Amino acid sequence: MRHLKLFVSLILLQQAVFTHAQKAPASIQKIALPKEIADRNNQFSGLHVRGNQLLLLAESRLQEGAEAKVYALDLGSITNQKEQKTQELAYRKYTIRNLETIRARIDSACQVYEGLEAMTTLGNVAYFTIETTTPSAYCYLIKGQVDDAAATISIDARYLVPVAKPALTNNTHIHNAGFEALATYKQNLLLLFEYNYFGHDNYAFELPEATAAADVPRYVPVARLPFRTTDMVPLGRNRFAAINYFYNGDDDRVYRPAPTDANARLVQQGSAYKNYCRLITLQYKRKRLTWKPLFELPAEYMTYNWEGIAAYRGGYFLMNDKYGPSNQSTLLYLRP
Repeated sequence: MRHLKLFVSLILLQQAVFTHAQKAPASIQKIALPKEIADRNNQFSGLHVRGNQLLLLAESRLQEGAEAKVYALDLGSITNQKEQKTQELAYRKYTIRNLETIRARIDSACQVYEGLEAMTTLGNVAYFTIETTTPSAYCYLIKGQVDDAAATISIDARYLVPVAKPALTNNTHIHNAGFEALATYKQNLLLLFEYNYFGHDNYAFELPEATAAADVPRYVPVARLPFRTTDMVPLGRNRFAAINYFYNGDDDRVYRPAPTDANARLVQQGSAYKNYCRLITLQYKRKRLTWKPLFELPAEYMTYNWEGIAAYRGGYFLMNDKYGPSNQSTLLYLRP
């Protein structure tokens, strides 16, 4: 009987820990964006803190005539707005040059460019992942030189690293999935695929920062992870935070856990499905990535398509693309 009581206590403790990890953040502040940045047509797909700037990556869908660009919000002015000292945000726009040349190279390889999905920087070098259409076998990593004086990022047309998309056992690709998460790890780059719930191996890719375009990325095993992973940010000491998002639409059937899966309770509402979003932490240890829940977003923010995360002063910035009830770009600052 004593052993039974101990077993039950351990189960209850485990459930309590899980519940605690899933609770909502302590505070959420919505950042009032300038009209130019709030425009939903920017379709932001990534966030990154560089120096005193919060960089907002536009998806840069060249095939739709979109401008290739990154906005930079002044972090000091964000702090002033949060503290109700001022309302207006100071910002700059960085033009991305030579991206059309990269797109032409991708097209010549019989792949199809779709947009920029993630970014990070090492010094004055910016790295981006490129998503391709679903039938394309590869996504790509590119880099460019940041010129702060000219407010430009000049893409190196010689640097184009193909990154193979993980596939299902029948060799088909996950609908609309790419390497949406890109982060630095020491002086390396870590690329995490959007879908990490294969019944077979799940893996990320690691590349040294000084890699040549012909180098082959190293495989990093990933613990099976449900739902979408749409961006991540390094936290130090081999840890990262990431967005873990589920969309209830029919196009995303592959992301639906089986009814017997413990994760199903997070996204099922009776016989239907509901949108769901939480932050998780990832740990890179013993040459593999494991994860655990951090906190869930409140119900009012579950229906936004969160695409970007950046860590700042013990909290997190979150940015959507263009989808969500606000019908525009929405930037939040959350504190655990």
